[in-house]
Amino acid sequence: MNAPGHASPFADLARKRDLWWQFTVRTVELRHRGSFLGILWAGLTPLLMLALYYVVFGVIFKSSFGVLPDETRTDYALAFFLGLILYQLLAETLTVSPTLILANPNLVKKVVFPLDVLPLAQLGATWFNLGISLALMMLGAVFFGRGISVTGLVWLPVVLFPLLLLSAGLSWLCAALGVFFRDLAQVMPFLAQIVLYASAVVYPIARIPAEIWAFLKWNPLLHSVELARDALLWDSPLNLHHLAYTYVAGFAVFLLGRWIFKKLQPAFADVI
Repeated sequence: MNAPGHASPFADLARKRDLWWQFTVRTVELRHRGSFLGILWAGLTPLLMLALYYVVFGVIFKSSFGVLPDETRTDYALAFFLGLILYQLLAETLTVSPTLILANPNLVKKVVFPLDVLPLAQLGATWFNLGISLALMMLGAVFFGRGISVTGLVWLPVVLFPLLLLSAGLSWLCAALGVFFRDLAQVMPFLAQIVLYASAVVYPIARIPAEIWAFLKWNPLLHSVELARDALLWDSPLNLHHLAYTYVAGFAVFLLGRWIFKKLQPAFADVI
C-alpha cells in the first residue's frame, strides 16, 4: 500500500476534488465578472475567432480539407471550428499557466495549501469554455451540417481524455517553470502560434510534406484534432495507432508535469 505522501497522482487529486471544484468555479466567475455580457463571452469568443479565420482561410484562400465528398463551406467551417476550439484549450494553458503561481503569492506562503490545485482550477475553467464551444459546434453540425452520429458522440470522450491529461501536465509544468523563468510568460504567446500552425487546424494532414510530417507527427494535439474530426464530423474509422499515441503522450506529460511541479514547489516561497 502506498504511503500517504506517495499516493498516486489520481488518488491525490481525488482527495482534493472539492477544493479543485471551488477554485474552478471561482476562476470562471472572476474571468467574466464585471463584463456586460458575462459568461456569454465563453461562447462568443470562439465564434468571433471562427469568423476571422474562416474569412481569411475559407473565403480568401479558399482552403478545404478534402475529406468529405462535395465539401461545402459549412463543412469546412465546422471542421475548422472543431480544430480551433481544441487548439484554444492548449493555447490558453500555455499562455496563462506561467503566471498562476506568481499571481497568488498569499497562497504560496500558506504551507498547508495544495498549490497544484491552482493550475487545475485554471484548466477546469478552460475546459468549461471548451464544453460550451463543443456544444455550439455540434448544434451547428446538426442544424446546418451533415449531423453527428451516435458513434461519434461515444468516441468523443475517448478522444478528448488524453488531451485533458496533456493540458494538465503542461499547466503544472509551465506554472512551476514560470516561477523561476519570468520570461516564459512572454515567450508562450509566440509558442502558441507555432502550435496553431503545427496542429493541422487550418489545413488537412494530407497536404503536409513528408519532410515536415517527420516532425509534426509527434504533435499529440494534431492527432487529437484529426481524431475528433473523424469521430464527430467525418464519420471515418479512427486511426487506433494515433489514438494510442495520444494516450502515451498525454500520460507522459501529465506525470512529468506533476513530478516537476512537486519537485520545484518547496522553492516557490523563496523565489516569490
